[in-house]
Parts: sequence; C-alpha cells; structure tokens
Amino acid sequence: MKQLIVLFIILIAWSMQGQKGHLDIPKGKDLKVGLVLSGGGAKGLAHIGVLKEIEAAGIKIDYIGGTSMGAIVGALYASGYNARQLDSLFTVIDFSQLIQDVLPRSSRSFYEREDIEKYAITLPFNNFKISLPSAISKGQNIYNLFTQLTAHVQAVDDFSKLPIPFFCIATDAEKGTEVILDKGYLPEAVTASGALPSLFSPVPLDGKVLIDGGVVNNYPVEELKRRGANFIIGVDVQDDLRTRDELQSAPEMLIQINNYRTIVAMRGKVKQTDIYIKPDIDEFTVVDFNKGQQIIAAGEKKAATFGNEFNELAAQQHLLYRKPPLHQNLSDSLTIRSIEIKGNDYYTRSYILGKLRIRPPADLTYNQFFKGIDNLASTGNFQRVNHKFESYDNGDYNLVMNLEESEITTLIRASVHYDDLYKSAALGNITKKRLLFKNDVASLDLIVGDNLRYELNYYSDNGFYIGFGFKSAFNGFDSRVSARFVEDIAEVPLERFNSLTIKFSDFTNQVYVQTLFAKQFSFSLGLEQKLLKVETENIRQEVEEEPRFYFENSNYISAFGKLRLDTFDNKYFPTSGFYFRGDFHWYVFSSNFNNNFNSFSIGQATFKYATHFGSKLAMNVGISGGFKIAGESINSLDFYLGGWGNDFINGITPFYGYDFFSLSGDGLVKSTLTFDYEFYRKNHINIGGNIANLGNKLFSSGNWFSSPNFSGYFIGYGLETFLGPIQTKISYSPETKKAFWNFSLGFWF
Repeated sequence: MKQLIVLFIILIAWSMQGQKGHLDIPKGKDLKVGLVLSGGGAKGLAHIGVLKEIEAAGIKIDYIGGTSMGAIVGALYASGYNARQLDSLFTVIDFSQLIQDVLPRSSRSFYEREDIEKYAITLPFNNFKISLPSAISKGQNIYNLFTQLTAHVQAVDDFSKLPIPFFCIATDAEKGTEVILDKGYLPEAVTASGALPSLFSPVPLDGKVLIDGGVVNNYPVEELKRRGANFIIGVDVQDDLRTRDELQSAPEMLIQINNYRTIVAMRGKVKQTDIYIKPDIDEFTVVDFNKGQQIIAAGEKKAATFGNEFNELAAQQHLLYRKPPLHQNLSDSLTIRSIEIKGNDYYTRSYILGKLRIRPPADLTYNQFFKGIDNLASTGNFQRVNHKFESYDNGDYNLVMNLEESEITTLIRASVHYDDLYKSAALGNITKKRLLFKNDVASLDLIVGDNLRYELNYYSDNGFYIGFGFKSAFNGFDSRVSARFVEDIAEVPLERFNSLTIKFSDFTNQVYVQTLFAKQFSFSLGLEQKLLKVETENIRQEVEEEPRFYFENSNYISAFGKLRLDTFDNKYFPTSGFYFRGDFHWYVFSSNFNNNFNSFSIGQATFKYATHFGSKLAMNVGISGGFKIAGESINSLDFYLGGWGNDFINGITPFYGYDFFSLSGDGLVKSTLTFDYEFYRKNHINIGGNIANLGNKLFSSGNWFSSPNFSGYFIGYGLETFLGPIQTKISYSPETKKAFWNFSLGFWF
C-alpha cells in the first residue's frame, strides 16, 4: 500500500510538471525566441502552416534564420507579412512559371517573339562546341517577385533592422564554404540562398559566386544562437534518405548524395532546438509546388500537436502577440528621377532604357516598372538583371541597375514542321549576338525538306533611338492550281489544261531603319529588291534548253513602310490582346519580264482582337484588307485566297473553305471569327468562319462594301507541344460545296 501511495505521488508530480512547464524557458526580458527554417523546396511551404499555429498561440518571434525555401518564407515573415497573408500569397503563385523563368510574350520584342515561336530547341554554342545551359532557370522571376513583395523594406540594407531581425545562408560555390547573408539587398540575398544547383543559376554577389545554402548548412541553428536567441523553434522539412526503389532519376540521386551530410549534421542540431517540428510530408517531393495547400496543411497539423508547448512559451513572454497584417499597395506610383546602370560593357544605355521603356524623369506604377524589367530579361543578353531603388529627399528614386551580361553570344537552334503547302521541313539556325556592334544580332535560318528555303537577318536594336537592319530570304513551294488562276497571272491560252503544277520562288533583300514609338509600336522604312518567279513544267518551251515555262520572272525594286503592334498573349491560341500589321510598298522599277511594267503601289493591313470569357473560352476577331494602285497588268503580286496556315509571303492569304490559290484579285476585304475552347490543359477545340470580298478594282468600284462574295466555315483541334502546335482543321464553303482537310505540325517558319 505504501509503495502505491509513493507511485501515485510521483505520477501526480510528473503530471503537474508537464502541465506547469517542462520546457527550459528563460524568464522575463531575457527570453529571446529564435525561429530556424530549413530548406526543402516545395516542402518548405509547410513553414507557413507552422507559422499559422505559432501566431495562433500568441508567440512573438525575435529572430529568424533560414536556408533556401526557409529563407524565402522567413524573409517575407521578417519583412512584415503575417502567416495568413503568406498562406494567401503562396496559394496564388504559379511556381512553374517562376521556376522556368516564363516571361509574358508582351515583354519580348518582335524579333524575340519570332525566335520563341519558331525554334523548338536552343543551345549555347561557344568555341565551336555545343553546350547545355548552366541551369533550367536564371532565377529572374523569383528575383522580380521578391523585389515586388519586399518593396516596403527596400531601403533596409541591414537585415537586423527589419521588423524581425533576419539572416540566411548561401554557399560559396568556389570554396564550398558557408556564407552568412545579413546585410545588403534582401532580394539578392534570398535568391542566392535558394539558388539550387542545376535548377537556378549561381548568383554573383560581393565578389563571390553563391549557390543554395543547403549545400553546407540547411538548418542554421548555431548562428541563430550566436545572435542572441536563447529559445529555439525549429522547422525541419528536409528529406530523409530514400530507398533503392525511390532512386529512379538523376535529380533524386543528387538529392540523396546531399542528404548524407545534412542528416548526419541534424543529429547535433536537433539537440540545440527547444521545440523541434518535423511535419509529416514524406509523400511530397521538393518540386510539388502544385500541392502547396496540402503541404501547408501538413505543417499546420504537425504544429498543432505542440499546442501545450506553444501556450507555455507564449505565457512566459507575458503577452498574447497578434502579428498585424502588412498593408502595402503595389499599384502606387513612383517617380524615377534618374537611372544608374552598372555592368553594361556591350549593351548601350539607350538599348537598356529602350527595353525598360523608361525615359527619366518618369512617373509609373510598380507593375509598369516590372514589365520593363521583364523586357530586359527576356532578351537573353543578361545573365542577371538586378535592380534597386535609392530614395531622394522628396520621395523620388534613383534606379540602380546592376547587370551581368551573358557570356553566351552564339546559339544553335532547330525545329521541324509540316503543313499542306510547304510539306515537310527541318530548320537549323545559328544566331550570333554582338557581331559588329554592341546591340546587334545576326541570324541565319537554313530550311531543308520538300522545299529549300533560307533567311538571313541582321539588326541593330537601339531602343528608343533609330536602329537599322538587313534581311535576305529565299522562299519557294509547288502548288497545284486551276488553269483559270494561271490566266489571271499571264495571258496564256491554256485550253488543254484544267490545272497545272506551279512553282513559286521569291528571293527578297531588304535594308531598313526601325524605331519604337508609344512604347508599343514598331515602325520601319526601307528599300527592297525582289526576284519573283512563277513557272511550270507542264507547258514546254519550244527551245529545248528551256524546259520550263515562266509566267513571271522579274526583279522588282521598291520602297516600303511597315507599322506593327502585337500584344497577343499567345501567337497560335490568343486569349487577349491586339494585333496590327500594316505594309505599304511602292514599286518603282522592274526588269519587266512580261514587258508590261508601270510603277504601282500595294498596301495591306491586318487587325485582330482577342478576348476571353472565363478561363477556357476565347474569341478572336480579325479584319484584313489590301489594295493596289495602278499596275493593272501585273498580277503576280495580287492577293490570292485559299487554304490555311501562317506566315505566307506576298499577297497569299489563308481562307477557310477554299483550296490554296482558288481566288485572286487586286483588292481584298476579309473578316474572320474564331472561338477557341481549351477543354483540357493545352488541348483546344476551335470553330469559326470567314467572309471576303475579292476582285479587281474592288475599292474604286465600291464593291468592297457589298455583301460578301465568298465564305467558309471550319472546326478544328489544336495541341500545344514543345515542338509547337499540332493542328488540324476541316473547312467547308457553301459556294463550292466542297470540304477541305488541313494539318500542320510544329512551329510555323
């Protein structure tokens, strides 16, 4: 009986000790709570769930230290965000867009858009060797986002003066040593701490090349203690060692090798942690950002099991702390009075300002500024585009641009394509930047397949100032056309033929000057030489040495002007934006193969508008037209309707419901309506139709304003792939009562 009483007293005492506090918590004002957050990729989102429980208990954090994803979450919390705001923020962030440095199409110049919408593969080419990129991403989107989210503390260069003192860990890639980042510019420090090798490019900072801090110290509890924290809450989201069945890829093996060291190191680090929290997130991977809410919930669930400890700690702080939400308005305007550019050895100040679309002094919003940063980053000419604001006394800013120019100046590119006009084609390209001048780029396309083609482009981009360029291209294809169509080109009796196989070839050279205005429009003026041939083997010449019959074989010299605007979000499946292209040519000279030349002009324009209804359905409306002034006897540059496709030459215009080159005339008015439904990610069903008036002297006769003479309708399917879109369409015209099937694979070129 006596032994039972003693045991009962011991149990009561043990129970009371647990209720009153079994934690060794410093008393009174000496208590300094430190929070250490480990790296772990997407698993680091569990930190947010833990922070929600810490706040719910009323605990005030005095210091934060983190690595990699722990640095990202920790820095935002230290800069003023509360846990609820972080939860909302990370729920809406598209990490796949961030990690892959996906930039909006609107951030690219016309030439840059053509590149990304033409080439499926792009590889660096240095010292006559093809190499692979150093990483999947440069981390530019992460940097931009973090700059925006921490704009309210941009003047703080000592992280101990943030609302919560903060530091993070990076690794010196050259020495393999730990680098503690507690001063400088917060976005730079955080992107350096999270620069995971092979995923993000290394970050140059203060003369060092920095990579992910998790390589050397993924749980910096010791440094937190050295800074004065005497009670540590630690959140560990690191992977455990994987089994042989789980080691199925190179990235998993690399993570396993790194985990050997971190898991051993954690044995001592856990002993230095007063409340050690390891969420149950084994089912998730370091790239499962699309499962963010589940990971946050797992962190919150695990932290809830420490409710007694949290309450005990909060009681010792003698307050019930409720972190207020951070109030900041990123749409507020700012005035940039001056711009300081550093690191631009090869690209001129005018080029950089042209990409930023800023002419100081300038009033703009933060969102407008970040669009300018996207423009500069999307050129591919810079390894890194860092930026920060320095305040003047009146609240204006000096923008400091710290640029690291890319050492890669030569690129090898490739693509493949098939369509109904050009048939099969393989494209190889070599691009050389900084060939003759600081801002220039030269590009050569060689296309082999059923039709041999090439295109050489050279352009010097001077931003807001006038640039200049040169273009040389050969384009050719064969097509079966009706005999009536050939008669429209040249007056040749073709009673013996219903149709012929016609070979078109176009050799064009241009020199031009170009500039931007209104920050969106591109305007060009230039001179053009064009050798145009239209020939057939169906009609034999009387002279044996000439087995071909030429309907056209003339050189033309012209002056031209072009105006372009393109704000579409996607070239092939647009859901928003405008497109305009206007072109006017004045043909002043010809070698006059058919002895019928007199000076003439051709003008044409296309306008398109795209909008969407909800997230799946989009509508695209297009209006186009063209006219010819004089030159009635020259038909080879008229407008030819029929078929389907993109990027055709001269006046060749697609038209649903008719075969290629079914209709021709020197005046054209055409409108198109398309509805596109993305029923599954990257899978599209589209329907629509077009109507047109086409004929000779269409505008002078007034017939362009009459009811349409031609119409056609279609239904199609499209799939977005890394090779470009795969599309098929079936079209029908009530006039011909015929159906046509069209198919294309890959980017158009």
